[in-house]
Amino acid sequence: MATVQPATLEDIPAMAELLALLFMQEADFSPDLFKQQAGLKNIIQNPHIGNLFVYKEKEVVIGMVSLLYTVSTAMGGTVAILEDLVLSAESRGKGVGSKLLEAAVEFARQKGCLRITLLTDPTNRRAIEFYQDHGFVKSAMKPLRLIL
Repeated sequence: MATVQPATLEDIPAMAELLALLFMQEADFSPDLFKQQAGLKNIIQNPHIGNLFVYKEKEVVIGMVSLLYTVSTAMGGTVAILEDLVLSAESRGKGVGSKLLEAAVEFARQKGCLRITLLTDPTNRRAIEFYQDHGFVKSAMKPLRLIL
């Protein structure tokens, strides 16, 4: 039976492989399994930082989503960043992404988060439409980065 569930340390290799798929198509990032595994382990071992969820079909991870937490002075409380949502290529178009996103949104709501923010490549129309179909709206803010 297919389910969305909290990720475990045992799920890290499969999640890192999914992140490699994601980072091969994103303009700002490139895959590095060591870095992805270290980041995933850090989140799992420190749930105050964030939470990871996987979608498993027959005990095989075919999708994942990550939430990270911070405090917004504008909102006056805890907010979430939806850092990654990625599916295996063969799982796309079957509702798996919607199930993962809905589970993450509900979890954030129950945790008391006041907002969820995410970034996606501006050329990834499919992702933009997917998130908009789930209630996300474009922001007037422009993200900037400083790599340290």
